[in-house]
Amino acid sequence: MTVTETASSFTLDLAVQDSVDGPISSEQWEFYFTVWLEEMASDLAELAGDRDTDTDRAYEISLLLTTDEEVQTLNRDYRNKDQPTDVLSFAALEVDAPPLPPGEPIPLGDIIISIETAQRQAESQGHSLATELKWLASHGLLHLLGWDHPDDASLARMLNQQDQLIKASEHVI
Repeated sequence: MTVTETASSFTLDLAVQDSVDGPISSEQWEFYFTVWLEEMASDLAELAGDRDTDTDRAYEISLLLTTDEEVQTLNRDYRNKDQPTDVLSFAALEVDAPPLPPGEPIPLGDIIISIETAQRQAESQGHSLATELKWLASHGLLHLLGWDHPDDASLARMLNQQDQLIKASEHVI
């Protein structure tokens, strides 16, 4: 199933394999990504090549909830790691990319989550699958926006930012 949801500031292309059932609806994903993108406005402006955030700018994100097997294949083919993982992110833009024409959506990239690994991690952490999926999707989004965690200090900053994104999406009225 592929669902395209459009909000005033971005487009979310949500693809879920037929055999994978996730607890978060396309409308909920649209809400989370809308809040998260608003929270990350300065990162978006830098990535878009402008210093002023264009609130009418459209952003495209592809989110795939899939199996360990599919994630392992992608991990092997693109990262030379022949093992499943929880989340993969493939950024579409670099900071120094030329600006797109006005009105053209900015493709941020793809986030791929193994729902099987997410379920195992949720159980081991003692929280719901939905909580784990939001955590992994926010992590993937940060990677699309240029965040990385090559060392412990960077990882701590990234995890803190993920926590802020999750909290922001829980406190919006």
